[in-house]
Amino acid sequence: MIAAPDPGKMFQVSRAELAVFHRDVHKLLVDLELLLGIAKGLGEDSQRSFQALYTANQIVNVCDPTQPQTFPMAQDLASRFFGQRGGESQHTIHATGHCHIDTAWLWPFKETVRKCARSWVTAVRLMERNPEFIFACSQAQQLEWVKTHYPGLHARLQEFACRGQFVPVGGTWVEMDGNLPSGEAMVRQFLQGQRFFLQEFGKICSEFWLPDTFGYSAQLPQIMRGCGIRHFLTQKLSWNLVNSFPHHTFFWEGLDGSRVLTHFPPGDSYGMEGSVEEVLKTVAKNRDKGRTNHSAFLFGFGDGGGGPTQTMVDRLKRLCNTDGLPRVQLSSPGRLFSALESDSGQLCTWVGELFLELHNGTYTTHAQIKKGNRECERVLHDVELLSSLALARSVHFLYPAAQLQDLWRLLLLNQFHDVVTGSCIQLVAEEAMSHYQDIRSHGNTLLSTAAAALCAGEPGPEGLLIVNTLPWKRTEVLALPRPGGAHSLALVTVPSMGYAPAPAPNSLQPLLPQQPVFVLQETDGSVTLDNGIIRVRLEPTGRLTSLLLVASGREAIAEGALGNQFVLFDDVPLYWDAWDVMDYHLETRKPVLGQAGTLAVGTEGGVRGSACFLLQISPNSRLSQEVVLDVGCPYVRFRTEVHWHEAHKFLKVEFPARVRSPQATYEVQFGHLQRPTHYNTSWDWARYEVWAHRWMDLSEHGFGLALLNDCKYGASVRGSVLSLSLLRASKAPDATADMGRHEFTYALMPHEGSFQDAGVIRAAYSLNFPLLALPAPGPAPATAWSAFSVSSPAVVLETVKQAETSPQGRTLVLRLYEAHGSHVDCWLHTSLPVQEAVLCDLLEQRDPAGHLPLREASLKLTFSPFQVRSLLLTLQPPLN
Repeated sequence: MIAAPDPGKMFQVSRAELAVFHRDVHKLLVDLELLLGIAKGLGEDSQRSFQALYTANQIVNVCDPTQPQTFPMAQDLASRFFGQRGGESQHTIHATGHCHIDTAWLWPFKETVRKCARSWVTAVRLMERNPEFIFACSQAQQLEWVKTHYPGLHARLQEFACRGQFVPVGGTWVEMDGNLPSGEAMVRQFLQGQRFFLQEFGKICSEFWLPDTFGYSAQLPQIMRGCGIRHFLTQKLSWNLVNSFPHHTFFWEGLDGSRVLTHFPPGDSYGMEGSVEEVLKTVAKNRDKGRTNHSAFLFGFGDGGGGPTQTMVDRLKRLCNTDGLPRVQLSSPGRLFSALESDSGQLCTWVGELFLELHNGTYTTHAQIKKGNRECERVLHDVELLSSLALARSVHFLYPAAQLQDLWRLLLLNQFHDVVTGSCIQLVAEEAMSHYQDIRSHGNTLLSTAAAALCAGEPGPEGLLIVNTLPWKRTEVLALPRPGGAHSLALVTVPSMGYAPAPAPNSLQPLLPQQPVFVLQETDGSVTLDNGIIRVRLEPTGRLTSLLLVASGREAIAEGALGNQFVLFDDVPLYWDAWDVMDYHLETRKPVLGQAGTLAVGTEGGVRGSACFLLQISPNSRLSQEVVLDVGCPYVRFRTEVHWHEAHKFLKVEFPARVRSPQATYEVQFGHLQRPTHYNTSWDWARYEVWAHRWMDLSEHGFGLALLNDCKYGASVRGSVLSLSLLRASKAPDATADMGRHEFTYALMPHEGSFQDAGVIRAAYSLNFPLLALPAPGPAPATAWSAFSVSSPAVVLETVKQAETSPQGRTLVLRLYEAHGSHVDCWLHTSLPVQEAVLCDLLEQRDPAGHLPLREASLKLTFSPFQVRSLLLTLQPPLN
């Protein structure tokens, strides 16, 4: 089922027949099938069950298939049974036509275009023949493909949308993964999707539709609410491996306190076929049946498309109101949620993430796709910021809105829940890597164009522009390109969201802010790196024996333990190879032991010190690593290259910490959350492998250890051991997944106090958003310049971009969020010529009461914990 397609597979037509369709016979067969379903489903204790069985028996008695004149008598018997009505208390099932089409999975993107056309033509025919039939359709990308390749079909869909039969749902560009995309990427899924639905169908979606993703971030409720959505439908938690989720209809409360009304179809499927068994299951399995009297029933063949059939519609129409069964009505998601809203007074609330207890191998599978995703999120962030600054500073600069939209849509496409997760075939993975290369290539060109516009008209020598795309001042070591392809290390200081001129070659290095890095190799082969902030000791095979905070003398590595320990696990899931890593893999832990004598000093100190070593992971796979410590840097980096050729193995790196805490903290979109480090309950145990973004932290009062990364997502903290998942070797549906060369960096940061006060969040941003050394085609500016800064370290200015609807292109959107989990007031300072500032939602709609007064080039903003806020800044025309 989940193997890659065989391109050589052929089919042969051996027989073809013409047939006449007898609708009355078909109708009678549907009736008989439903009667037998009722007889079986209601069971021997039900009077109605025996009535159904007796009616079916009578039909068999009176109907002679060779004599069509007997059919009406049989149909009358069935109609008499189905015409007996239920009571007012009957549960109502809202049956909506549905056709889940994976945007890519076991087939490439181009095949999905054809799947959409075939499936939706079928749906159009059903809508023509059945005026009461309603079809819900998600994913703006698929509709955009149909608009491009099948404009006639798209026009028909628009017609049926006006009639209320074709209902666009979801509001996102694709049904993305709910864990791995960044917060900003999730916002863009809705921004691009909702704008498309508004443009093509006249209104935005009011419900988020994500039936088949692999978990749901705790920040999704806030993002939904900011994008005009109050309702959410999914069903994937019914796949939980360990615990049954306790609700089907409930309020989901996110990280910041935002709430959305959430419904899981109790039939636990998005591909029902209209059988009595499914209808009864929808009522019987409903965990909130005492609190609400309405449920969704999504019918139609899915995953590979197809959608509903006339037989499915006929079954559900026949069951509209029959005694002994719930009421069934062909309905829309809007009607369902309106009914649920009216019943919502007694609903329960679930707080925090919706964690899927399955498919947690998808946090690691296809590491190159994960790396491409993280890198391209960074590239687009940097391009938008520099283009916005160039727009503000230069009257001649044209913001590349169309190019950026194309690049964003490529990235959003790759965030589909079977692509960024790596659970796709090789053809799809290759296309995804090609998309990432396009984003990098075009993004770097746009970066150079924006940098040139920023330099225009500035005095100063020709050279490099050092750009800081983060909203705080940074002093870091940077490798500067020099003539002839060489590089030189320099310590540079760049202001917040701004630039500074590069130091001239051979210029005197300024006094270092703290002691330089010392590197010492002992006679036993061990190496010590020390920058006065942290002291790192590596034993002769490259493992970490000590990580000391110099000022306090506090040791971060557990006594008698070794950090930077690579470990291999057997990784043979029960069924879903690329998707799952089972808990029993933990029983097969095998430390990878290095060869003494491979550790050598790399860079000898000053602004940077490093040590290098090689590690043979297995006969087929090897690893090389450079352990790097920079002057003034609070973390040590592990720059890693792996040549990986394994089958069903899982590579991780472990750091046993001298820290004790029942909770570890993990970064998620626009914030962080805690997960247990113990296995007290089945809910705790089910989180043996979890996801995180750029950092995770284990802290006790006054001290902690943070593990940062630049492109990894799988992680765990068990007891006091921090573990980062590096590479898997699944063989289905892509037998080549992860084979080959990989490069990645992770970093270790011990700290005093809380991770918030110690600057872990900023450190992780710095690791992921390196300073840019961009060539200045003309004279580079002679002085440093900053566009934006924020007064509070708790608030991150995440995004600066041009507004989607900006008449003269002179309006910017700024997106900020509270990162510490606190109530905070802060000032946003800007050197840009701001004419007006107003709050807006995530769709960039102005808040009528959101005007912000500008005081001495500053705006005052108030945040609650993990709140995301967006502003519209209208700029005055530049002087030049």
